[in-house]
Amino acid sequence: MDPLRHPDLVDISRTLRHQLDAVLDAEQQAARATLRRRRTLRDRLLEAEDRQEMVDVTLTNGDSFAGRLIAVGADHVLVIGSGTETFALLDQVASCTFRT
Repeated sequence: MDPLRHPDLVDISRTLRHQLDAVLDAEQQAARATLRRRRTLRDRLLEAEDRQEMVDVTLTNGDSFAGRLIAVGADHVLVIGSGTETFALLDQVASCTFRT
């Protein structure tokens, strides 16, 4: 009999695999929660830029604009919508709605 195929070892291996999978799932959930808690608006805008998402941006003065997010700088965003390029400072952005 192959010592690695012993029924006791097979059961132990299955139990260990189940426990390791559970730990991995818990660690991944914790990492996702940490990311959600620590990411900034700029981080989310960078993701949107990479995905070329459509955004609705509202500024602190009440103005708003919508379009495809094409650039995120250290202190600004650039959105193209309806043939118009809109440049806004991140400090002036009150809220963003992201559409995929």
